[in-house]
Amino acid sequence: MNEYFLRPLKKRKSIVEEIFINCRKASKSLASLSSEEKGNILKRLAEKIEASVDKIKVENKKDLDRMETSDPKYDRLLLTDDRIQGLANSLRVVAELKDPVGEVLLKKTLPNGLELEKIANPLGVVGIIYESRPNVTIDVASLCLRSGNAAILKGGKEAHFSNTILVSLIHEVLEEFNIPTAAVTLLPADRAYTHELLKAEKYVDVIIPRGSAGLINFVRKNSLIPTIETGAGVCHTYVEKTADLDMAAAIIVNAKVTRPSVCNSLDTAIIDKEVAAELIPKVLAGFKEYNVEVYADEVAYDIFKKNGYELLQKATPEDFGREWLDFKVSFKLVDGFDEALEHIENNSSRHSEAIITSDTALAERFIRDVDAASVYHNASTRFTDGEEFGLGAEIGISTQKLHARGPFALEKMVTEKWVLRGNGQIR
Repeated sequence: MNEYFLRPLKKRKSIVEEIFINCRKASKSLASLSSEEKGNILKRLAEKIEASVDKIKVENKKDLDRMETSDPKYDRLLLTDDRIQGLANSLRVVAELKDPVGEVLLKKTLPNGLELEKIANPLGVVGIIYESRPNVTIDVASLCLRSGNAAILKGGKEAHFSNTILVSLIHEVLEEFNIPTAAVTLLPADRAYTHELLKAEKYVDVIIPRGSAGLINFVRKNSLIPTIETGAGVCHTYVEKTADLDMAAAIIVNAKVTRPSVCNSLDTAIIDKEVAAELIPKVLAGFKEYNVEVYADEVAYDIFKKNGYELLQKATPEDFGREWLDFKVSFKLVDGFDEALEHIENNSSRHSEAIITSDTALAERFIRDVDAASVYHNASTRFTDGEEFGLGAEIGISTQKLHARGPFALEKMVTEKWVLRGNGQIR
């Protein structure tokens, strides 16, 4: 039994409640900051991170040493010089983004003389539950601070040392600006704190899980707090029979091998049977270079086998609709557009879907009929990303339809407040 549960129940509750109360209070301090002040905090944090690269890498290595290099999560956990510089660059980008807080979304005078405004307002306290990606710590903190929200972070135990050093740097900067450090609170890695966070509806305004389908399902089932789902991506690329096959092969390889551990990478290639025998040999060189393991349906299996591809398995029904997060991919051959759409409908997580075709009418049908946060024509799904879309950092890719869909970035870190000014009106 862990240390947390060994404490008396009353003591446990008082410790956790104090954490949440302090974060709630800190959110009020953030809400009063000017846009310039919030931007300056992020710029100073970027400087602090650049000056702390070696320190960050030392702590990151402690996490890496506890994980097998063959684990798909290893790449997500790794912080290189370039990735750390990327964190600093991202902070500067967010600092320059338009502050969404205070924007007047609607203004009018009612028939009774009341002056009505709808104004963008901070969410308040945002709880984030995520797994082995320490960059999320900085992404979330930057978006929350820029939009005047406090953040309660619950990272996975795999990234404990990395998250701790990054949050300590955030706290140093907050102290420089006389902001309570509780504005960005990192909960202990102990899973017990996840349960407490999900029940803190008195103090936390929204919960955002970022990670595997298992994590998202757990949060959805157990949270007493409104939840915005991000993370799980089962992404398809459909190659229609009129496609430029060299283009299609390049897109398939790119979508699979550039960074397979992220949610916008390719999981299933859907190929029209008419072009499969010509297309599949074109992807082999790229797949061989990265040792991509292929799970193919019966006909696709025979084509791969005929072309001498060795990292090959016969697909089972469970291999479709699976988020691989690894150098693995499934291949499904279909008889035309309608069968492709049916397969996507039955197996998609509504994240990112692509069609490769020269038929613009079919492309428009695909864009209209496929239910996903992002849909592509003749491009890789790897572009589904807040930074790539020009939105700056993101909390994740939302696959639901309420509040935010697609890259959950700064523009969605606010809610609405109705303000009415009168001179004695009564009803």
